[in-house]
Amino acid sequence: MRIVVALGGNALLERGQVPDAGAQVANIRRAMHALAPLTDDHQVVITHGNGPQVGILAMESADDARLSQPYPFDALGAMTQGLIGYWILQAIGNERPYRQFAAVLNQTLVDADDPAFGDPSKFVGEVYAEAEARQLAEKHGWQVRADGTHWRRVVPSPRPREIIETRLIDHLLDESVIVVCAGGGGVPVVRTETGDLRGVEAVIDKDLSAALLAHRLGADRLLVLTDVPAVMEGYGTDDQREIRHTTPEELRALDLPAGSMGPKVEAVCRFVEVSGSRSGGVEVAAAIGSLDEAVALVDGSAGTYVTARRG
Repeated sequence: MRIVVALGGNALLERGQVPDAGAQVANIRRAMHALAPLTDDHQVVITHGNGPQVGILAMESADDARLSQPYPFDALGAMTQGLIGYWILQAIGNERPYRQFAAVLNQTLVDADDPAFGDPSKFVGEVYAEAEARQLAEKHGWQVRADGTHWRRVVPSPRPREIIETRLIDHLLDESVIVVCAGGGGVPVVRTETGDLRGVEAVIDKDLSAALLAHRLGADRLLVLTDVPAVMEGYGTDDQREIRHTTPEELRALDLPAGSMGPKVEAVCRFVEVSGSRSGGVEVAAAIGSLDEAVALVDGSAGTYVTARRG
């Protein structure tokens, strides 16, 4: 099968963990050890987040007195694609040295008039106490919001419309290359009146980009990997329960946290809805679950397994 995997941020950096390179490399090695068996039997695309990493680069750029202005977020996103792509390539290559892997630096098209540009909501960078976050916001011209019990910087997150390099990724998969791409949702770009592409100040939701890419590639599975075993109904209560086999309609009816599980559920629902119920005789499905159970997610024996209809 053709499978698109969306790695959660915890696969790169656990919440509260110091964002040193060594810690991230160790986390990625563990993640690739879990994912490697998928590459033995399937065409695999690996996507990933970049929130902490792009935030660090943004802070460094803002504090560099040599610059007349900080580097824009499209450039910072491209930097993180290269950095994280390198770490993933090395880790997965060490797991399967006889396979071919490629990291694609890609652009993701968004609408220039997307309302998200007027309502920044995507968290990037490290967490702060409220007082420190507000101080940094005043110093650097940031916008900040509460993220649970902490505060973080927020930037616009427009909806992805097209992955510019889709044809290249499709060709690589046909040649049995395992592809790492759409890091951080891809570098956000808009198309100008003359048809040229131009970068914009934004960070795209990685799970929505993964869903779009999976649809455009005709993928059979979209796996959204996180640090919980499944989507939970009544999460955090005494009555919480795992949701196993479900449909987009049922998932959309749940009251889920907008900043955590909500975008993941939206991504898997959208993929299943636009891809139809079958592709080449194989049932199209998506799953949300633990990185450690990635292989079992493919057939629904673990995690939350989403199909167009039950049965």
